[in-house]
Order: sequence, then structure tokens, then C-alpha cells
Amino acid sequence: MSQSANLVQTAPHTAASNASAATTALLGRILISAIFILSGISKITAPAMIMGYIESVGLPFPAVALGVAVLVEVVGGIVLVLGYQTRAVAAFLALFSVVTALAFHNNLADQNQFIHFFKNIAMAGGLLQVVVLGAGQYSLDARRS
Repeated sequence: MSQSANLVQTAPHTAASNASAATTALLGRILISAIFILSGISKITAPAMIMGYIESVGLPFPAVALGVAVLVEVVGGIVLVLGYQTRAVAAFLALFSVVTALAFHNNLADQNQFIHFFKNIAMAGGLLQVVVLGAGQYSLDARRS
């Protein structure tokens, strides 16, 4: 065994470490959901502006696209916080984040678009962690099992 492998030790699984992991998972879900919920609410408060933006990228049916985006962001964000069907919701939100990055933030020569593109990609990466690790103990998923 290498010297560096000897330095890595795993913490024993105790009730305190399980509670800490569950709390951290809940906090992570809240933090990653916040951007979806707030973005969805902001779309509700300025629908004409958002529909104009949707039209400007060439997508058809801007009113429908707005409704879908609000539904995905608000409902998806809330359901992720609650930890219901967490892996499926996180996977869908990750896909949504990548699709919206490609559709709306693809002018990487524009620094603002560049930042938004990689913000969406980073969000997708965090959501994929949720897909792999699940919701944790403090979730509706844990109560169902």
C-alpha cells in the first residue's frame, strides 16, 4: 500500500455523521433549487420580456416555451427541495440546464453569455451528483423506502 493511501482514512459511520450527511444533502438540494425557483418566478413577473428573448433565439411558440420553462423551473425546484423522485428530477433538470445553455447562451464570444453557459453546465454537473448520490435521509424519497 502506498504512503498516500495510508493517509486517507474514512470516517466511521455514526449517527452524527449520518445526520451531518443528511443535512448537507438537504442544504445542497435547497441551494441548487434556489436558482431554478427564482428564475421561474422572475419569468412570471416579466413574461413579455422573456417571450421576446425566446423569439430572438428562433424558438417557435414563445408563450408555450415560457409556460414550460416556468413549470420546469418552479415545480422542478420545489420537488427537488422536497426530495421527491429526486434522481429523476435532478436528471431532468440537468438535461434542461444543458439544453438551455446550448439554446440561449451559445454566443461564447460574449462574456455574459460565456458565464451563463458555463453556469448552466456547472449546475448540470451538480445535479448529476444528486442523480448518483440521491436525496439523502431528509427527503420524501427516504420516507417512502
